[in-house]
Amino acid sequence: MSIQTINARNGFQGIWPAMLTPLDEALNIDHAKLAAHAQSLLKAGCGGVTIFGTTGEGPSFSVRERKEALEQLIASGFPADRIMVSTSCAALVETTELTKHAVNLGVHGCLVLPPFFFKGISDEGIFNGYVQVIEAIQRTDWRLYLYHIPQVIGVSLSHDVIRQLINKYPQIIVGIKDSACDQAHSVSLAKAFMPPLTVYVGYEPDLTTLGPLGSTGAISGLANFMPRVVHRMVSSSNDPRTALDAKRVADMLALLKPHSLMPALKGVMAALSHDVSWLRVRAPLVAMTSAAYTDFAKQVDAFNIDSLHE
Repeated sequence: MSIQTINARNGFQGIWPAMLTPLDEALNIDHAKLAAHAQSLLKAGCGGVTIFGTTGEGPSFSVRERKEALEQLIASGFPADRIMVSTSCAALVETTELTKHAVNLGVHGCLVLPPFFFKGISDEGIFNGYVQVIEAIQRTDWRLYLYHIPQVIGVSLSHDVIRQLINKYPQIIVGIKDSACDQAHSVSLAKAFMPPLTVYVGYEPDLTTLGPLGSTGAISGLANFMPRVVHRMVSSSNDPRTALDAKRVADMLALLKPHSLMPALKGVMAALSHDVSWLRVRAPLVAMTSAAYTDFAKQVDAFNIDSLHE
């Protein structure tokens, strides 16, 4: 049974993992492995997948590479309406190109950062950036999810900007992915904007707080290999067994903490699949060394992750 549903107007429900992007020896996208991973997540109960977000190293790939990857994923038989695409680029014209491409291919929605190269920009500038992208699409039958991750991009989305966007585009703006890892901020968004929007947190320990406030799902990095645990935390936050899920998540985050996050997440995938090609990352990220991975893989094995049931 799929752990999500979709409302035509509102955002998704359930778990759409923030997919890691597998690379070949030349550090190009491994399309076959990407498709296989996406299909395995559907089989594990996820309702869809999210590609080229922060976890997926999205900004490390060109517009051409990202378009080709989406096209090949759909051509492999993966349903377009079960794909969320992070389309953010430093240049708004490129964000627009990727967004229009994804919308025209029939994806579920697009995850879009505020303009993020220049720092200290005004709310007016951020609002105008979104307007530029939305107006260029020239369609109203698509979903845009606002993406807030200021500790990475150095730009925040204020309540005022969100409110202006909802007022101007009530049929297009459907959700907010808050990856600031600040529970108080996530709660403030939930209280201010749910409904009509849905607020999804990226930091898994906050799922049990946001669920009772009305959050219905997550775009989660840990869901690459623990999708059911993540799903239960947001959908069954009052179930006594959820405390065990929360401990599993906390323990996994503690295992990852000594390492750079994306290389470590790929390290978990490598250990679970016994395929060290998962360790590959694009610069400026740095892959785990062989020595570090050998020790890390032993810890992952001891953690006893069952990726089909976690």
